[in-house]
Amino acid sequence: MSHRCGVRQAQKEKTRRALLDAALRLLEDQSLSSLGLREVTRAVGVAPAAFYRHFRDLSDLGVVLVEESLGSLHHMIGAILAGQDGDAERIDATVAAVAEHVRRYPAHIRFIARERHGGVRAVREAIAAELDRFADEVATDFCPRLSAEDWPPEDVRMLAELYVDHMVMTATAFLEAQAEHPGAAGASGAADVEGAVGPAGAADAAGAAGAAGAAGAEDERRVAATARKQLLLISLGRHHWRDG
Repeated sequence: MSHRCGVRQAQKEKTRRALLDAALRLLEDQSLSSLGLREVTRAVGVAPAAFYRHFRDLSDLGVVLVEESLGSLHHMIGAILAGQDGDAERIDATVAAVAEHVRRYPAHIRFIARERHGGVRAVREAIAAELDRFADEVATDFCPRLSAEDWPPEDVRMLAELYVDHMVMTATAFLEAQAEHPGAAGASGAADVEGAVGPAGAADAAGAAGAAGAAGAEDERRVAATARKQLLLISLGRHHWRDG
């Protein structure tokens, strides 16, 4: 009996994961408010009734995607804030972490960027709640480093929100830089097509991929440089802040 229960639970989790992944793929080119439940179930190959075994509705699924999308970034940046000494080191580590996160999870970042001000209220509120929680942790990290005389709690919170907003803006900028060069996966993939197109075709593919990769890397460097300067400006302002 326990074995059968385990198999059923594993299948249930597999279907749930498939629904989330299908929705994320479909949301690459549309907003959640325009997505149809049948689109998602058709992509997975299950009946619409099966959807309701996992989610109340599409907004419920969207909230889960919010938790997935921001949860890992939230913890990653929190670890950087706790583990780095010195403004320059924190800035470099934070920008590098955001860039890597966008490279690994572009669909999640695109979803957050689109739905942060989108038409599904529950998802907007979930994003706002995650970002608020992020700002709370950043504020808690900042408190011991700031003079209580110059930094009342509401100003510390304002500073934390500024950092969080900047992280979201930077993630979106990295995403846009990658979108400008969709072939920038690197020339290594050219070897995989040599058998299909021949050595000359593979060489052309390698050249195109290499050019796209170089252009994409340059765009990412520009985004990173701008993000570092902006964070440095915020940091300098923080050191010279006086209330009122």
